[in-house]
Amino acid sequence: MADNDLMDDDDIQENMTSSVDTKKRGAGLIPMLIKWVAIVLVALIFIVTVVVITMNIRDKRGSSHSISPVSEEYRETRDVLQWYQAIGILKVHTADRIPATLIVDVALGYTNNDKSTPQELSARKVEIIDFLRSYFKSKTTAELRQEEKIKIEIKHEINDNVLTKNKIKDVRFTQYDIVEQ
Repeated sequence: MADNDLMDDDDIQENMTSSVDTKKRGAGLIPMLIKWVAIVLVALIFIVTVVVITMNIRDKRGSSHSISPVSEEYRETRDVLQWYQAIGILKVHTADRIPATLIVDVALGYTNNDKSTPQELSARKVEIIDFLRSYFKSKTTAELRQEEKIKIEIKHEINDNVLTKNKIKDVRFTQYDIVEQ
């Protein structure tokens, strides 16, 4: 019984070696992990550097190669329009708390050589002026500063709600002044 309790030197040496081996295996995991993280970081830095250098070289030399001239047959052609300008200059106060004054001269564009559109525009001149006055009165100064949006809205409203037989193609302002007080 006493023999079982006693360990000889070989058994003690074996136990110490096995516990040291497990410690070495566990301790080796962290340095290996750090080594792989370092390898991945170096590879990532290398890839980013190559991409940045390549993009800089391409931007310096590639601009003349990447832009091709546009052929005239592919250019957008705009129709030549006739302009209805009999509306005159409108002076309207805006819908702001402290109203500003809008001074506007509207020109309505229609297809060249079109005979019926100017006749309908002349016949509906009073309706167009009334629409424009109420339209501009309902807008604030901030809204009126968006000229392109205003032109599109006016064109659609006149085509949908004022004209019956014909359509205007464009709206331009020959004068468009917002006078704030």
